Amino acid sequence: MTGYRLLSVVVPVYNERNTVGEIIRRMRLVELPIDREIIVVDDGSSDGTDKILAALADSTIRVASHDTNRGKGAAVRTAVSLARGDLVLIQDADLEYDPGEWPRLLAPVLQGRAQVVYGSRYLAEREATSLLRWAGDRSLSVLAAVLFNTTLTDIETGYKLLDRKVLDSLNLTSDRFDFEPEITAKLLRRRYRIHEVPVTYARREGADGRKFTWKDGLVAAATLVRLRFRPGLSGPGGPGGGGAG
Repeated sequence: MTGYRLLSVVVPVYNERNTVGEIIRRMRLVELPIDREIIVVDDGSSDGTDKILAALADSTIRVASHDTNRGKGAAVRTAVSLARGDLVLIQDADLEYDPGEWPRLLAPVLQGRAQVVYGSRYLAEREATSLLRWAGDRSLSVLAAVLFNTTLTDIETGYKLLDRKVLDSLNLTSDRFDFEPEITAKLLRRRYRIHEVPVTYARREGADGRKFTWKDGLVAAATLVRLRFRPGLSGPGGPGGGGAG
């Protein structure tokens, strides 16, 4: 095992009163080979999520909040600024991703085989989804493949685990859903190898509270193109160079 000691799980939350209590319950139950801390950032929720989080906060759950809704990227960056761990895992609060699969994401890092791990929804059994949604997710991965010469299957996954030093080196700035393509583009430009593992995925639709829309997909595509050709982003990566592992 490598020298990692503490996993910081960062949880951006916006209007998730129906799911946040259950996701926290599931996170508390996960058995891990290293210590963990859980940092939840309420991103200006208006549906009572803040009251639920206030009741759940204790020595194992740290809660921060934004006065107004600033976006997923902003919430993640706030959580990371408070994190003490040498590993950082992003966990959505909507029950689409199962915390029980954290050990699967951790394994390649703790075995010294990776510094960055993505949980791919397209490498495992999953529910069928609409053609438009499938095409949207897959088209972004295809675009990333063309732009960055990578074989990543799922750049929009909500499960991303990173060595803290790697994460800090990226200087992330995005506030909203363009955070997802930004982190991937900067990792690939800096030639870090992204290791993918299969994860299960319980999709939800707009009526259930899903917030990512086709407009966000267009912004994601534009972000990939912009960062591919921005000067000054290249740099030395981790073992094995860039691409997907």
